[in-house]
Amino acid sequence: MERLGTGIGWRPEIADAVERMPGIDWVEVVAENTCPGHLPESLRRLRGRGVTVVPHGVSLGLGGADRPDEGRLSALAERAEALGSPLVTEHIAFVRAGGPLTASPVLEAGHLLPVPRTRDALDVLCENVRIAQAALPVPLAVENIAALIAWPGEEMTEGQFLYDLADRTGVRLLIDVANLHTNHVNRGEDPAKALAELPVEAIAYVHVAGGFERDGVWHDSHAHPVPPAVLDILAELASRVAPPGVLLERDENFPDPAELERELAGIRAAVAAGCGVAHADDRAGGPEPTAAVAVAVADTTRQRVGLAQAAVLSSLVAGTPVPEGFDRVRMGVQARALAAKRADVVAKVAPELPEILGDGYRAAFLAYAQERPMTGGYRRDALEFAGRLLREGWAEDNGSHRRLRKWWLDRSGPEPRRSVVRRALLRRG
Repeated sequence: MERLGTGIGWRPEIADAVERMPGIDWVEVVAENTCPGHLPESLRRLRGRGVTVVPHGVSLGLGGADRPDEGRLSALAERAEALGSPLVTEHIAFVRAGGPLTASPVLEAGHLLPVPRTRDALDVLCENVRIAQAALPVPLAVENIAALIAWPGEEMTEGQFLYDLADRTGVRLLIDVANLHTNHVNRGEDPAKALAELPVEAIAYVHVAGGFERDGVWHDSHAHPVPPAVLDILAELASRVAPPGVLLERDENFPDPAELERELAGIRAAVAAGCGVAHADDRAGGPEPTAAVAVAVADTTRQRVGLAQAAVLSSLVAGTPVPEGFDRVRMGVQARALAAKRADVVAKVAPELPEILGDGYRAAFLAYAQERPMTGGYRRDALEFAGRLLREGWAEDNGSHRRLRKWWLDRSGPEPRRSVVRRALLRRG
């Protein structure tokens, strides 16, 4: 595996600072936010200096019950080629559920949700990973995610699940030590045990990020400093294997460049401390590899996984009953987190909306989100939110209504008519 070194997540808000930072060997970009034909000049300059750029996908949903979408795979492959990347990465998660497989509406989570660690889910994931590997021009690595909720009836630990996935598919692993910490706080899982069970030779690189704890729940925010507990897990991992690459993730609430450089220095120090400790006995912690056999997954297996995921997602975003065996309190926390993230991302993709609505934006959007699950991505979500406000006559007596109406018309065509909406609601009954 190519050695990447120390990197940072490239974001437009810190592009200039990243270019000036010493000791940056590589950067990671969110694949969906990158247009192959119109790469930012900052990324072009970094590539010209020999800095490796890795696209990191967030919307493929490899852990979902459906086979990976060919269009999304093609887009990911196109970005890898445009950036000259040595690999691409995605997540072990599902991000949507429903559709023909379950005879239910397709719902979007707008975020990464954990797959159950069961044999059925592993079979589906392995086949989806193989499909993705065949469609991509470079190797694929998949990331363990942070979770607020736990599935009942799981059959494997996280380490066993990841070991079997890598063993059966040959896929590389992107290990997020911040996510291991999140699962320790939220699900009582021991990070050291997970590391001991991992096939460390499959690690492509490592993510490090910050978060915060509230009411006993750890939120993987990517907007706070990296805590010592996460650096401790990084050092523990480095004591087992020298990671080919380590990357700092920060998505918002960006500090000044000097603070980012201090965080990078702390990451380097944790890796150095770990690499200076020998743990020979721990290196054989996982089970012996078995011969990889590709077995086609039956549609009935996919349907079982799909029905379970659709029930969970519907509970989180559409207010249907919490499935049996799930912690209702944690499901409520997850539902509120999804709605909050949805509001935040819509505000980013359509910054005019919070500007027009002012302090009322967030409350209005959360009220809309309670009744309207996301079905087609954030840009469509923004349009539907604005359209609903217009249909309801929001602020008709002042200039804000005219500004919102103009914004909506510029992006979606004729003004939504209330009579049409009323007929549609009647038909839905």
